[in-house]
Amino acid sequence: MSSLRPLRIASWNINSVRARADIVGRFLEEESPDILCLQETKVEDGLFPHEIFKSRGYDHIIINGQRMHHGVAIVSRVPIVADNRFDWQANGEARHLGVALPNGVRLENVYVPAGGDVPDREVNPKFGQKLDFLGRMIDWSAGLNVPSIVTGDFNVAPLECDVWNSKALRDVVSHTAIERETLDRLQAAGQWVDLGRSFIKAPERLYTWWSYRAKDWAASDRGRRLDHMWASGDVAAAAVAHRVHESCRSWDKPSDHVPIVTDFAFDR
Repeated sequence: MSSLRPLRIASWNINSVRARADIVGRFLEEESPDILCLQETKVEDGLFPHEIFKSRGYDHIIINGQRMHHGVAIVSRVPIVADNRFDWQANGEARHLGVALPNGVRLENVYVPAGGDVPDREVNPKFGQKLDFLGRMIDWSAGLNVPSIVTGDFNVAPLECDVWNSKALRDVVSHTAIERETLDRLQAAGQWVDLGRSFIKAPERLYTWWSYRAKDWAASDRGRRLDHMWASGDVAAAAVAHRVHESCRSWDKPSDHVPIVTDFAFDR
C-alpha cells in the first residue's frame, strides 16, 4: 500500500459536539485529520452541527445520533459509505457506526457503555450491560474477514500502566479484572493490534481521560487510557504514527477525553 500522504484517522469522545464546537473546530484546523470519529455526541440527527465540519472541508458526514449521553458520528474529507449500525447494547442506544473507506477498509466507531459505579451485575444492571455489549463485540470480531479498524471510547483501561494507580483502581469500573479480561478476549477474537501500545510501548505512561473532579488535572495526573484504536493485522502494518493529544484537555470547556490519532500509509 502506498500514498503521497498518510491517511489520518482521529477518534474523540467529545462529550457533546455542540457544547464543544469551538474546540472541535480548533482541533480540525490544527491537526487536520482526514477522518474524525466522534463519540458521546449528545445530539439527535436533525440537530447535528454540520456547518462546523462542512466549512472546513469535511463534506462526508454520517451520524447515528441520540440525545442525552449517547450518539456517534464520522466526518470525513474522503468518501465514506455507511452500511452498519450494530445494536451491541441491545436496547436501541446509538453507540456504533461503521463505514467503508474508498480502499475497502472497514472503520468501526464504537462507544462502549461506562458501566455505572458498582462492578457487580447483580446490583448494578449497567455493569452487566457493559459486559454483554463487549460480549456481542467478541462474537462480531470472531466472524470478521475484511481489513478493519475499530476505534472509540472502549471505557476500559486494560493494562496496569494504563491508569495512574492500578492497585487503587482494581475495584473501580473501567479497570476491574473482569473488564480487562473481557477486553483481552475481544482483542484475541479479532486478532486486533492495539495501535496505541504498538507505538507507545508499555509500561510507558499513556492516558486519554482525566476526571472533571480534579481541580488541576495535569498536576494530579490521575488519568486512564479509555480510548483506543485497534486494527486487523494487514491494516496495522500500514500504521506509521500514533499520537494522543493531551493538550486538548486544557482547552476552553474541554471534554474529559482527548483525541487519539493514527496515520496510515495506505491508498486513499
